[in-house]
Amino acid sequence: MPHDFSQAERDAVYRAIRERRDIRSHFLPHPVPEEVIQRLLCAAHHGPSVGFMQPWDFIVIRDAAIRSEVHGSFEAANRAAAERYAGEQRELYGNLKLAGILDAPLNLCVTCDRERTRGSGLGRQTDPMTDLYSTACAVQNLWLAARAESVGVGWVSILDHARLREILGIPESIVIVAYLCVGYVSEFPEKPELESRGWESREQLDRLIHFDRW
Repeated sequence: MPHDFSQAERDAVYRAIRERRDIRSHFLPHPVPEEVIQRLLCAAHHGPSVGFMQPWDFIVIRDAAIRSEVHGSFEAANRAAAERYAGEQRELYGNLKLAGILDAPLNLCVTCDRERTRGSGLGRQTDPMTDLYSTACAVQNLWLAARAESVGVGWVSILDHARLREILGIPESIVIVAYLCVGYVSEFPEKPELESRGWESREQLDRLIHFDRW
């Protein structure tokens, strides 16, 4: 059928899914070409959105001074997060590299406008969280496209969002969904770093599958 993928195309999709990594190190200083950035943003913009709401916006951050301020917010939040752990886990946490804000040549903040009227509320009356889920889907689209472009992406979740909002001038009505570090890398690790470093292991899929009922 005309809409079918070839075997090579299917393999490429599954390879991108399998080899996608949350990159926090190995970033190279080479700038990401503008045409590649546009392709990644276009991939994100083609993510599924409930009611075709398209609730996302993208802040592309190259300025070193701004990234330095964001990194300061990360360091403060990271110190506070470290206090939640003790013993060997605390030591392991302290040795993890959890952000590449200054290492990556490009940072990207993805937001959700929960008041956007596109789609006229279709699908959101019964589940108002779907605009946030849709924005997360846009992030995943960008992440997979980036892997296909040999571009690394790291999601920085350890941030003070109030401080980040202040640094980036994000209106109060806009929800910050993801802060990403983006750039070419020297390698894509074979396994997720948190798995290889012994923080957590991948759960067996068959333990997570239910049929007909929970």
